[in-house]
Amino acid sequence: MIALTSCEEGKMGIIDPGKYVRYTPEQVEALERLYHECPKPSSMRRQQLIRECPILSNIEPKQIKVWFQNRRCREKQRKEAARLQAVNRKLTAMNKLLMEENDRLQKQVSQLVYENGYFRQQTQNAALTTTNTSCESVVTNGQQHLTPQHPPRDASPAGLMSIAEETLTEFLSKATGTAIEWVQMPGMKPGPDSIGIVAISHGCTGVAARACGLVGLEPTKVAEILKDRLSGFRDCRSVEIINVLPTGSNGTIELLYMQVYAPTTLAPARDFWLLRYTSILEDRSLVVCERSLNSTLGGPSMLTVQPFVRAEMLPSGYLIRPCEGGGSVIHIVDHLDLEPWSVPEVLRPLYESSTVLSQKTTMVALRHLRQIAHETTHSSVSGWGKRPAALRALSQRLSRGFNEAVNGFVDDGWSMVSSDGMEDITVLVNSSCSKLMGLNLSFVNGCPSTSSVLCAKATMLLQNISPPTLLRFLREHRSEWADSNIDGYSAASVKAIPHTLPISRTGCSGGQVILPLAHTLEHEEFLEVIKFESIGHNQEMPMPQDLYLLQLCNGVDENAVGTCSELIFAPIDASFADDAPLLPSGFRIIPLEFKMDTNSPNRTLDLASALEVGPTGSRVHNDYSGNRGNIRSVMTIAFQFAFESHLQEDVASMARQYIRNIIASVQRLSLTLSPSHLGSHGGLRIPPGSPEAATLARWICHSYRSYSGAEFLKPSADNSDSLLKMLWHHSDAIICCSLKAMPVFTFANQAGLDMLETTLIALQDITLEKIFVDEGRKMICAELPHVIQQGSICLQAGLCISSMGRPVSYERAVAWKVLDNEDNAHCICFMFVNWSFV
Repeated sequence: MIALTSCEEGKMGIIDPGKYVRYTPEQVEALERLYHECPKPSSMRRQQLIRECPILSNIEPKQIKVWFQNRRCREKQRKEAARLQAVNRKLTAMNKLLMEENDRLQKQVSQLVYENGYFRQQTQNAALTTTNTSCESVVTNGQQHLTPQHPPRDASPAGLMSIAEETLTEFLSKATGTAIEWVQMPGMKPGPDSIGIVAISHGCTGVAARACGLVGLEPTKVAEILKDRLSGFRDCRSVEIINVLPTGSNGTIELLYMQVYAPTTLAPARDFWLLRYTSILEDRSLVVCERSLNSTLGGPSMLTVQPFVRAEMLPSGYLIRPCEGGGSVIHIVDHLDLEPWSVPEVLRPLYESSTVLSQKTTMVALRHLRQIAHETTHSSVSGWGKRPAALRALSQRLSRGFNEAVNGFVDDGWSMVSSDGMEDITVLVNSSCSKLMGLNLSFVNGCPSTSSVLCAKATMLLQNISPPTLLRFLREHRSEWADSNIDGYSAASVKAIPHTLPISRTGCSGGQVILPLAHTLEHEEFLEVIKFESIGHNQEMPMPQDLYLLQLCNGVDENAVGTCSELIFAPIDASFADDAPLLPSGFRIIPLEFKMDTNSPNRTLDLASALEVGPTGSRVHNDYSGNRGNIRSVMTIAFQFAFESHLQEDVASMARQYIRNIIASVQRLSLTLSPSHLGSHGGLRIPPGSPEAATLARWICHSYRSYSGAEFLKPSADNSDSLLKMLWHHSDAIICCSLKAMPVFTFANQAGLDMLETTLIALQDITLEKIFVDEGRKMICAELPHVIQQGSICLQAGLCISSMGRPVSYERAVAWKVLDNEDNAHCICFMFVNWSFV
């Protein structure tokens, strides 16, 4: 009988069959030390260990191998046990949260049933009343309306404490009660991509949003992060703490003044006077609740601050409860009245939509917490690399700089430049020292003290175009709208630009390389560096050979309803210092219409399926993707340039012309990318030079059957249109490439586009060799000729790379030659089976 090594502390060994021997403590210590250095040593390495460690000389190499196998087994079992314990804790917390949500929904149903009966009774009673009684009632109600319902409150500490307690009660009734009728957030789905329970208000004053979820941080840390609005809330311009009053139970009352950026050039910014109350409940839950202060609530004499519009925050805040085993359950409520009367009618959906509030504020807060928690526990594998705080700070600076450019506040040093007779472009100039401090003006001889920054901006209405689709095209096809020579000078300075400077769409003779830098936990935001190689230059305006742009991209998910899509970039130099000055420019596209069935019953998301963030390749099954082209959106464009002040008129003229050319390009692209131009197959469009979609689908299936003898697809009817639909929705990634010396992709189904993280139009810019790692690239180069000669090959499991730089694994890949009607080779088709993001 042969006995294996015991898994209990690794203290048993085998010398020969039928005999046990104990390892000495010294031997175990030596083996453990060697295990931490190399957990899986080769045969030669084990021999070397015996020679280098005399204490192991009486142990056979085979036994060393068995010990390491058992040690790895114990390590795996320990990690799996820890993982299962963590999952169990999450499931317990989620189950508790779901039970509470179910209780809340049952209360809401009971309340609605009661209100329905009450209103039915009132309607019946009203039918029996006389006309005179109705008139008296109207008069009485009118007189009561003229009487203030709430007399001014005392602004003393006792009066503020009374307001704080009322705010706490009202907030808790919204977070866990039935004070507001909550409706499930449209576009959210249960599953790995869900961040928690997200709901929006229906039929209440103002707009409100609510989110519940799990966060791997302690309650005090969660409160600290959420109260720091400048770091987590990109739209927040400033928060000033006017006064702090301590209360019992280590609580505090804070009086705050907050300013919030406007999202477009067509609307004024908002500001708030707030009371914030932090307290601990009897069940050890931590609460941070807020509400606006006004003269009625004992607030100070608050005059309107120009150019801000005073908005109101109704009782809102955060309920943070500790979880057993660590972490927190958090309830977030945002309830605002954003004064929609103050913006043009076309923009009012942005101020009257709870969906927008949820995407821009509530879900952002929850994602920010989850991002920091992930970085804390997985620092080595964080999407933001080994320096998450520094990279997050860069993305925040890009966003903040773009907001400053869009708003152009006078107290930041901005002043209006006289118009050229047309009102489509707004031009501002800033000569303040704080704006120019540290800017790299090395392209100009010396560093003149008269330098300034110019911003040209405009807002346009887009129709029948999906914001994520347009944004992806702008990112992937920069040469269609940008002039890299001009963009380069937004990094440094414009020295001498002629008034009649031509604006070309080709930009430069060099190529564009996108270098992925970082991404958020759920891949809704990307930070990357764009390198332009061999930028052309002349003697009058010497420029470096390579130009770099730091770029922030978010809102690229077609299935996220109400989200804002942004492409913000700023030129940088090759040193890429953390404190490098930035002049951000770019685009912001915000949808204005949101389809939602408010009469549908509330539905709780399945949080149990959200234990881990899964691949983004899974698609949301809802009714929104099919209606993407029917929405309207507003695009804001803002570009900044540094220049010598005496050239202001020339630079302003150049900037106006540049923005107008960009607007014309965007209008042309919007028309091209609109659903009416994309065919009748759910957004399917074949690039120029390819056959019609249905014909290509028929060729792909016929060629596969010829080489393999098996049916690739079995349509319900014998027609090419049915084949195309099945091919387009096939679960495996199907991608076609050309037969050129350097094959480029010409077609992909929906799964193929998801795998490559691109669009059909941008697919033409991706070559076959770019999607494979080194080993795969060598294999493809070796096997591709066999496909041409033999007709098909089968590749084993491997890795490839998406256009965003993410690794993708696949179980196997099949490649076959696609023949046309005359049996001529048309392209090569690849099918990646069971692919997923690593």
